[in-house]
Amino acid sequence: MRFACDTGGTFTDLIVEDDDGTLSMFKAATTPEDPVLGVLNALTLAASKRNIDLPGLMARGDMLIHGTTYAINAIITGNTAKTALLTTAGHPDILVLREGGRIEPFNFLVPYPKPYIPRALTFEVPERIDSRGQQVIPLDEEAVLSIIEKLKSKNVEAVAVCLLWSIANSSHEDRVGDLLSKHLPGIPYSLSHVLNPALREYRRASAVAIDASLKPLMTKYLGSLTERLSEVGFSGRTLVLTSQGGMIDAKELASQPIHAINSGPSMAPIAGRHYADLECEETNVIIADTGGTTYDVSLVRRGRIPKTRETWIGQPFRGHMTGFPSIDIKSVGAGGGSIARVDDGGILHVGPQSAGAEPGPVCYRSGGTEPTLTDACLVLGYLDPKYFLGGKMKLDVSSAEASIREKISEPLGLDLKAAAAAVVGVATENMVQAISEITVNQGIDPADAVLIGGGGAAGLNSTLIARRLGCPKLLIPETGAALSAYGAVMSDLTTEFRSMFFTTSEEWDLEGVNEILAGLEARCQSFVDGPGTGAVDHSIEFGVEARYASQVWEIDVPLRTGRFKGGSDLDALVQDFHSVHKEIFAINDPDSIVEMVSWTASVSCRLRGGTTGQIKSGTLRDGVVAKRLAYFEQHGEMETPIQTLNSIDTKKTYSGPAIIETEFTTIVVDPQASFRLTENRSVIISP
Repeated sequence: MRFACDTGGTFTDLIVEDDDGTLSMFKAATTPEDPVLGVLNALTLAASKRNIDLPGLMARGDMLIHGTTYAINAIITGNTAKTALLTTAGHPDILVLREGGRIEPFNFLVPYPKPYIPRALTFEVPERIDSRGQQVIPLDEEAVLSIIEKLKSKNVEAVAVCLLWSIANSSHEDRVGDLLSKHLPGIPYSLSHVLNPALREYRRASAVAIDASLKPLMTKYLGSLTERLSEVGFSGRTLVLTSQGGMIDAKELASQPIHAINSGPSMAPIAGRHYADLECEETNVIIADTGGTTYDVSLVRRGRIPKTRETWIGQPFRGHMTGFPSIDIKSVGAGGGSIARVDDGGILHVGPQSAGAEPGPVCYRSGGTEPTLTDACLVLGYLDPKYFLGGKMKLDVSSAEASIREKISEPLGLDLKAAAAAVVGVATENMVQAISEITVNQGIDPADAVLIGGGGAAGLNSTLIARRLGCPKLLIPETGAALSAYGAVMSDLTTEFRSMFFTTSEEWDLEGVNEILAGLEARCQSFVDGPGTGAVDHSIEFGVEARYASQVWEIDVPLRTGRFKGGSDLDALVQDFHSVHKEIFAINDPDSIVEMVSWTASVSCRLRGGTTGQIKSGTLRDGVVAKRLAYFEQHGEMETPIQTLNSIDTKKTYSGPAIIETEFTTIVVDPQASFRLTENRSVIISP
């Protein structure tokens, strides 16, 4: 038995996979003050469903896969460790100077962003390695020992080390690590060449600073998770999801916690790709995961999930860069808990502020006072107040109506239903803009792509979003309400290794490249023989970061082979580079020299065999068709059929309006749309 758990801002999603492959899905409220408690509460619901106690359930489990927002929340709220940065003498301002770039080049009122580690905790180490890896200035160990004494006096809790050109020669950085281990025992540290051996000093410095600052916190959190799971009878393997779309052991993640920053959302495109392969002919897929707090958008293009190196925490250029490629996810503050308000100018806004899990929307009766998207949908008749979360939570319609009336309807001079519809409309537009940005930037026309709606709140307005984008098809999977958790069920144990080696298409170093690739493959094989022991199978994919001569930035190009035999292999790589460049930028320059900068190898170990099953029918409401009044913009209030997945005939196509209810989500189909249910129990809507 396997457990896949995704801790979101409002709900903690759990999918349990039995030994026969069948699935069951559960949701529990997230507990921000103690996220592990939310995980245990979801597991307790699963145990109760099986009429056993929690230890009885956990004793059956052999694996728990966990996605968490704990790391990124700690950064956003400023609850990371007190961290010092050690850098090469003469380069103390690397976190201040950054790489340049401005969102609003003519807005001079925006304050300059603060560095991730303050200047007062940045220390210069006398040493210097040049770009060829040659020692220019020897490491001054006495100076390092003096710095360590200062770190002790300042009660530093973690240390980040980023020395210039350590990726070409790591001897100085390694020695600083040795001195920290010996003279500052018990204080975790991160070395940039170990964590992120990539070109560009700011990105390495930012990555190592973030990673070090998270180590005390995440070590404690993951230790608490494994310890408390053990206390309730779990003796299996605990894995944590990563930003790259895979998973690694909790102990391994604690040593490099930066990989947990986009832990949960990275799984939605994994699940989305799976459902697209099952149900769709379209090669381009938009995955939109609607939670209680955020709206996360990602892509699948021709079967591949794009990654980005521009991974920022906060706004681009104003926030902090992780320095790692990760699955390209666009997140905006729009979800079921997004707060609606009218500003002093009479303009309606929805989000980015969210009611979150605590206090939650007004209708939850948990102390919330500000109207949210969920409250608006309840007022419109989209949600059944007696059947939220399968009847586990009762919603207060009168409180939601009073809140919408006071905060939205009266200030805008609209009647109650029109005001609630306006809230849905503004939220929809925010989501549409998020999708437009990521699709156009990737060269995808939304009108040629299928939209997959995931997350508990996805069904409320995804039909409107698909129509607004011109998408021909909207797909909402049976497990859509816990899309990221479902992606975790099918995810692989993964990691990536990287080595810098510069060569060009004109002065090609065949022997040097093959030596680098052999070293990367050996590291992948060590991973397979270590953490990947017992895997059903594994795969290794090689890539290169390349650019045209004199270009500043590289692009990622997959390699067709793990070794180069001759000129034909080089010609194929150059041709692939030209093709990828044209795909991304709409132009290429076939006559230019191509420079190869850095080489990568990604290894994936599949830990489970067979295919993933379906949700047990017992977790779905009985197939009873009812009706209730629901309000649709431009149509007014209409008597609307209420259906369940069990009541829909897979051989028929139905016309809207309709509301499809499951235990964990509600799918609203307005009068202009039609829908059908597939054999895999996915709802496909034609907007």
